[in-house]
Amino acid sequence: MKLLRTIFIHHKNHHFLNPKRVFSSLLSPNPSSTTTPEDTETLHSNEKPQKPTNTWSMYGNVIATKQKINNHNEDDETKEEKPTESENGSMMNLKNKTIFKTAATTVTVDKRSTKKVKTQWVCCNCGYTAGQWWGTCPSCTMVGTMKEFHEAKLGDGIDSNKVRTGLSVSEDVMGAWLPQRGDQLHPVKLSEVNRGFDEKGWRFPLSGPFGDEVSIVLGGGLVPGSLNLVSGDPGVGKSTLLLQMAALIADGCNDSDGEALPVVYVSGEESLQQIGHRAGRLGINSDIYLYSSTDIEDIIRIAQSFPIRALVVDSIQTVYLKGIAGSAGGIVQVKECTSALMRFAKTTNIPVLLIGHVTKSGDIAGPRVLEHIVDVVLYLEGERFTSYRMLRAVKNRFGSTDELGVFEMSESGFKAVSNATEMFLTEQDADSDVLVGLAFTVIMDGSRTFIIEVQALCLSQSPVGGSTSRVVNGIDTDRANMIKCVLIKQAGLHIPVNSVHLNVVSGLKMTETAGDLAIAAAICSSFLEYPIPKGIAFIGEIGLSGELRTVPRIDKRVHALAKLGYKTCVVPKQALKALGTEGLENIKVVGCKNLKEFINAVFSR
Repeated sequence: MKLLRTIFIHHKNHHFLNPKRVFSSLLSPNPSSTTTPEDTETLHSNEKPQKPTNTWSMYGNVIATKQKINNHNEDDETKEEKPTESENGSMMNLKNKTIFKTAATTVTVDKRSTKKVKTQWVCCNCGYTAGQWWGTCPSCTMVGTMKEFHEAKLGDGIDSNKVRTGLSVSEDVMGAWLPQRGDQLHPVKLSEVNRGFDEKGWRFPLSGPFGDEVSIVLGGGLVPGSLNLVSGDPGVGKSTLLLQMAALIADGCNDSDGEALPVVYVSGEESLQQIGHRAGRLGINSDIYLYSSTDIEDIIRIAQSFPIRALVVDSIQTVYLKGIAGSAGGIVQVKECTSALMRFAKTTNIPVLLIGHVTKSGDIAGPRVLEHIVDVVLYLEGERFTSYRMLRAVKNRFGSTDELGVFEMSESGFKAVSNATEMFLTEQDADSDVLVGLAFTVIMDGSRTFIIEVQALCLSQSPVGGSTSRVVNGIDTDRANMIKCVLIKQAGLHIPVNSVHLNVVSGLKMTETAGDLAIAAAICSSFLEYPIPKGIAFIGEIGLSGELRTVPRIDKRVHALAKLGYKTCVVPKQALKALGTEGLENIKVVGCKNLKEFINAVFSR
């Protein structure tokens, strides 16, 4: 107790200003020794020692050094680097194969900010923002879509007080050459806007079979000042498609003076030589300027440096905007870069075409707001083992989204398919037994009609162990099981459910109900071992009670069969009133009310 009392008294008197001095008196062999007045004056002195002194602590001996105080202003320490040539400073012309350097830009690098980083979680599906992570998005109820990003995480060389958005960047870069000042904007009557407007010459025409197919999907051509997004799986041909479109725009569009204007193709993924090699393989020798850059300000500066007809950016996930949080491809970067390009397109009346990546689920990578900003969203689809590609419009502010473009990928690029209706058909011999279990139907994708083949194989017992999902390809498993059960119950066919194999030729997936009657016809043909005559097709939906129901746009489906030379078409009886007789002189339309009438009409000897 005396020892603890002594420690407390020393702590109170000296405040641990010299702990070594305190504990040395306690550990001294002579307990009666105390500190002298001279030592006390030294302890309470405000003058700091000039030289480092060893100081005792419970963590071991440490060095107590004099702390340096810097009163200089932080702005005085900021250094300005000398202007250097931009890394993205070369451009190549495809027409004359020349490479030239662009003007160097001056970059001022400020000291990195020490602002506290603010973390936010954003849903990549709907854009909902939260301060914490959620397994399920509270807004759209999607699971696993909340992604983390740092709102105030600035890169090196960025001043946190000078953070700009995409709209302000496009305004600063374009400067005084904007077509209209903000103080000159005023409301305009609708009648004055449409006065003298030439709708036929408004769009940029795309000539040739390939251009006609793309124009159909766009609604009649490329709209000036529009922001178009093309997306698709990796390797499907997005860059090839836009390079061919850029060549058509550069070759077929002239300004008011009759002089052709070039197209600028900017790539953030490939070098100029790689793009030039692809253009040589495709046989493109148009007035296209190639430029490699990932800085959105640099891209807009190049686009406004000389008159151009269109701007192509490959891709939106590789470009970035200085002063915006996150790296290229992040949620904020993609949104702000798209906003800058949107502002550029609307103020200059120059169309911009973007390439967008997709996720593993097939959706466009990045925030959902990206699809809301752009004017047109196109998807390029195609199977891995086929050469056919389909271009469909998911969003189009200037046309319909029901159109579909069909192309065939070759060594020389995309080529339009002349007769897309029978592109999935195979040649069959009318006298061959292979027609047993084979039926034809017509499906629609947008405004296009396609004739497909449905195959069925019935066995006495199932060798697969009763798994239905393993023996159905291209058809929804639940839909196939329902048709089998209806045939057993309503038509009286004793078909083992697990012993029926179904397949759609060419690897297609039939999602609409117009092919129900063809599936039933193929199953009955294989089960009864009765070949279906050549030149007959089946269109209709099957209900649970065995009745046949009509499908949308059945008249267009039947007319497509008549143009291809089909002799007979079996449809629901209630659809006969909507068909009429015009254009159907060479085809026989048979109406059936239910499955029993259908089997008697087709499979009767």
